[in-house]
Amino acid sequence: MARVEKSIEIDRPVRTVYDQWTQFEEFPRFMEGVEAVHQLDERTLHWVAKIAGKREEWEAEIVQQMPDQQIAWRHTRGAVNRGVVTFTPIDDGHCRVTLALEYDPQGFVEKAGDILGVVSRRVEGDLERFKRYIEERGVESGGWRGEIRPGEPHHDPMR
Repeated sequence: MARVEKSIEIDRPVRTVYDQWTQFEEFPRFMEGVEAVHQLDERTLHWVAKIAGKREEWEAEIVQQMPDQQIAWRHTRGAVNRGVVTFTPIDDGHCRVTLALEYDPQGFVEKAGDILGVVSRRVEGDLERFKRYIEERGVESGGWRGEIRPGEPHHDPMR
């Protein structure tokens, strides 16, 4: 597994930044290559993205979510990846977002891209675009304040 970790300071309060990050379906607005994210239930996300010029789809499960602190996920189907995003207050109006991502590059093109640092630059660019997105908006477009703890049974609101 390859690993990338990047951080950025954002000129907004941690609550605002965290709440905006929980709006997963808006990720295509600032994440390069992400075409769509559909939240299937409180834990499950379906992703569609272009990776190394190839369309990929996968599902990810949120395994831990603690408001204003962190969100951790792992793939359940499709492209192998897992990670955690942490939110650290700096002061009342600023915070740091750190994104750590582990992934398994498949095939020659993805492995070559990994060696050349393509994923690292993409993550850095995604964080920069997220920073601009939330700083220009000034306020979050929504937020989910629920908690998900490791080992808790998966609650499907459709049942």
